[in-house]
Amino acid sequence: MSIVVTGATGSLGRLVVEELLARVPASEVVAVVRDKEKAAPLAERGVELRVADYSEPATLAGAFRAGDRVLLISGSEVGRRVPQHTAVIEAARAAGVAQLAYTGILGGPDADFALADEHRVTERLILDSGLPYTFLRNGWYTENYTANLAPVLAHGAVLSNAGGGRVASAARADYAAAAAAVLTGDGHLGRAYELSGDVAWSFAEYAAEVAGASGRPIAYEALTPEAHLAVLTGAGVPAAFAEILVDVDLAIERGLLAATPGDLSRLIGRPTTPLAASVRAATAA
Repeated sequence: MSIVVTGATGSLGRLVVEELLARVPASEVVAVVRDKEKAAPLAERGVELRVADYSEPATLAGAFRAGDRVLLISGSEVGRRVPQHTAVIEAARAAGVAQLAYTGILGGPDADFALADEHRVTERLILDSGLPYTFLRNGWYTENYTANLAPVLAHGAVLSNAGGGRVASAARADYAAAAAAVLTGDGHLGRAYELSGDVAWSFAEYAAEVAGASGRPIAYEALTPEAHLAVLTGAGVPAAFAEILVDVDLAIERGLLAATPGDLSRLIGRPTTPLAASVRAATAA
């Protein structure tokens, strides 16, 4: 039995692999990657590499073995994820894996915004497959905001059409630790975990944290959806993706990313990374 991480060189996947290497021997870890050269450092540490691509189902035939515990990290290509995920699920079923964990989205079937659509479909496909599953319904990554601090600092403003909505975000490393816990532990089959930070924050509070960490005046500007869409497209964000971002903010305004059930901190055995810590680290970088 191996623990297999798909998308293992991506932003989340590489952190999951690191967490696994801290818990189990490298010989038990498998990285499914598209680019073997990019993953060469993992191979040097003893991790087995299997080359496959979500978009090329034939390559997935050798990605899994009977008894493997598999983490399907959701694809990044919005609009193409259902066929991609379907290919992985079918390959996992054909191989007879012992567990298929999937990184969905907070709220699962109750998440009614556009970005959640493909996650809901994927969860249904996994249930219909009959595979032993674990749903990791990840909330928002704090890095979704802190990785884009340059324009905030340049213009002295945090822009959103989420109004007074709150976000229970956590650091990507927190979610990676939860995935590793589920892949290496017992009692997680047939479970759906609602994963989020311990504390939900508002965009006004986020602006205040950035101001405190940077020493610059930062304001929160609550925009209308139309105005926010215009700002995003004016900054070069593709229209389709800008519409998704605006729709997510509307979901935040409705409270759909504010839940704090505590599943994440229970799985990782510690509090989730505070917003202030992530902002300070990003500002210093």
